[in-house]
Amino acid sequence: MSKGPGMTRVTRRTLFIGGVALAAVGAGSPTLSDPFTLGVASGDPTSDGVVLWTRLAPAPLAEDGLGGMPSRPVAVSWEIALDERFRLVVRRGTAWARPESGHSVHVDVSGLLPGREYFYRFNAEGHLSRVGRTRTAPGPWALGGGLTMAFASCSQFEHGYFTAYRRMAEDQPDLVLHLGDYQYEYKKDTYVVPGGNPRDHEGPETETLANYRQRHAQYKTDQDLQEAHAVAPWSVVWDDHEIDNNWADEIPEKPEIPQPNFMARRAAAFQAYYENMPLRRGPVGPDMQLYRRVQWGRLATFHMLDTRQYRDDQACGDGLKTCPERLNPTRSITGSEQEKWLLDGFRRSCARWDVLGQQVFFSQVDLLPGAGERNNMDAWDGYAANRDRIVAGFPHVRNAVVLTGDVHAAWGADIKAKWDDPSSRTLGTELVSTSITSGGDGSEERPETPALLRENPHVKYFNNRRGYVRTKFSPHEVRADFRGLDYVSKPGAPVTTKASFVIEDRRPGLNRV
Repeated sequence: MSKGPGMTRVTRRTLFIGGVALAAVGAGSPTLSDPFTLGVASGDPTSDGVVLWTRLAPAPLAEDGLGGMPSRPVAVSWEIALDERFRLVVRRGTAWARPESGHSVHVDVSGLLPGREYFYRFNAEGHLSRVGRTRTAPGPWALGGGLTMAFASCSQFEHGYFTAYRRMAEDQPDLVLHLGDYQYEYKKDTYVVPGGNPRDHEGPETETLANYRQRHAQYKTDQDLQEAHAVAPWSVVWDDHEIDNNWADEIPEKPEIPQPNFMARRAAAFQAYYENMPLRRGPVGPDMQLYRRVQWGRLATFHMLDTRQYRDDQACGDGLKTCPERLNPTRSITGSEQEKWLLDGFRRSCARWDVLGQQVFFSQVDLLPGAGERNNMDAWDGYAANRDRIVAGFPHVRNAVVLTGDVHAAWGADIKAKWDDPSSRTLGTELVSTSITSGGDGSEERPETPALLRENPHVKYFNNRRGYVRTKFSPHEVRADFRGLDYVSKPGAPVTTKASFVIEDRRPGLNRV
């Protein structure tokens, strides 16, 4: 992890000491039980600021989604300091946690120093939160110093323990990206792994604001997840399960079944997502602009995409199909406005690395060995022309890297100018994170893996364990470590690096270390 002069390392001990120090300065008699059961978080850092988040919920699993809070605003004081003992406080203030926002707090702090580590905490009704660590991005023209960034996706609470989040926190990243399926909508015993789920969801399938608030709260009570949120700023994007499996724009998973309330469901899901994430911008009814950029000096620009809200419905009835309609040039997974925004960003970029943080498999993958082809209609393969237009923009940037979640396995691939010609030019690189838990313990390979790799020579790596990807950015290279756990069906698994690859500056493609 990159550090500036005088910066300190956060450990479990220092976070505990910081919490004790904060308790010592608390004032007033509590009128609620501890409201900070969901932890703290920060997100979307800039060179002079960051968003600080918490949500008050003394009874987080309450069925009404209100977390046991009274129906009145509650004052929440906050402070941010250069040290974990808060002897050098640089900003402080008061925000209001209001019932119409699920008693969440989003503080957009500005006026901080670039490229600096900070510590923050909250105080409400005589109770004090844990201490969180965050950092600002480097100045706009800073190139050196490096960046350790971890990214993850697909954390199904029922399918296992969130040990991978704790291991990620122990890696002490500077930035975390979550690429979707942060929570799942299913009721208990609907989505079950072989051998049975080790944990259960509370409540019904999420359809109302109360349902989504309760479900987010259940996830946030997980202590491993709280550790990961407290160690670094996050930038997040949703995929499908934050709302409804395989939804597309205004179309639910099963459009053949009348669902006249789907847009109300979408609006509720968006509202709860904002309330529970460290985001600057909230929804307006059933719409919410989630795509945005996070600048890390001149070293990296992260283009965070939304491939759900604006997409055409999946072709040929969705699923794994042989489907000529996927090649229709009018089909879009990004929508025209987001596509233009992305390509304009490529043309204006001065970054060493331009990184797409997005949800579903980007590279073409033929899932049918031998003659013919079968593709995933829910991924970019179902929107091939839209993908081709994005890839055509890669030559405008110095280095293009695509980060992906969704598929519950780790993959690495070279992005080719012509997918069916292995000798064609490599234009970029894709890194796919496996799931945190979704799919259960997993395995090193699947029976079909060797044939799949032969059919798709641009795919360079596959592993079916749970975990995350740790990346280290420098001006000269990006190193990607695929971090995996051998089990999630019980807590406490160690993490190992299953494989490491390097992407060299101006030389797209994966080179195994």
